[in-house]
Amino acid sequence: MADRRLQVFHAVAKHLSFTRAADALFMTQPAVTFQIKQLEEQYGTRLFERRHGGISLTPAGEMVLSYADRILALSDEMETRLSEMTGEMRGPLLVGASTTIAEFMLPRVLGEFNAAYPQVRARLIVANSESIESRVAEHTLDVGLIEVPAKLAGLTSQICCEDELQVICAPDYPLAGMTSVTPKALAEYEYISREPGSGTREITDAYFLAHKVPPGSLKTQMELGSPESLKGVASTGLGFAIVPKAVVAKEIQLGELVAIPLDPPLKRSLYLVFQKDRFQSRLTGTFIEFTRVKLKEMAS
Repeated sequence: MADRRLQVFHAVAKHLSFTRAADALFMTQPAVTFQIKQLEEQYGTRLFERRHGGISLTPAGEMVLSYADRILALSDEMETRLSEMTGEMRGPLLVGASTTIAEFMLPRVLGEFNAAYPQVRARLIVANSESIESRVAEHTLDVGLIEVPAKLAGLTSQICCEDELQVICAPDYPLAGMTSVTPKALAEYEYISREPGSGTREITDAYFLAHKVPPGSLKTQMELGSPESLKGVASTGLGFAIVPKAVVAKEIQLGELVAIPLDPPLKRSLYLVFQKDRFQSRLTGTFIEFTRVKLKEMAS
């Protein structure tokens, strides 16, 4: 119900890009530019500084963004409250998830949730754990699913399930014949790592450190941004990677990759994160409980 121009402004301000905002809003870039121009004309001031290679918020734009965050959050809250008064489960639901969870766990959860509540407009934002946590803290996501506990003030973390991480490599890689492998032994082989900011990266770095293997001493060949890219590079024989067990089930079955358990095992919890003090609608609460149950079923 919020003013469309304000929604467009909010998207551009968050992405600092007309192109990325247009993609997020399913609009054309000229349409986004037109909406921003109208808003600037309405208030008689520039909201963005346009310079070669990008845009930034003006002081007026910074002020408008602070109000837009609150206005849009209240608009969503009002819509959800009204739907609850009529007994319907409906309205927008903004879900963020780290890459691994979004690609390999959430599609089934969101599909079943949509079947149960067809009037809910769920939208999934995919980024690494650090980015998702920040967006929940900024009130631009209702709930996030990440691979590490939230660190930012004002957020609540709830464990929703656990998974195990394993070493993967090509069938002809020297590690392939091992029944298990220690962190110290891995330091002798080429490593394909996730990028900084990834929950998987944080977990694996902590695991190596706990076993007296500094992450900086590993023979890191490259840092990649998704489980799919890790699997693709590992399958070429360039080195080993560490990924969640569920991520490679198909490739293991097809013989494209080999999985080797870590010794000691590396298990981690997956977390639902949301605002501690923010109004939590029945819709958000229902999704959190629904997701917790479904992910536990999938992990068992």
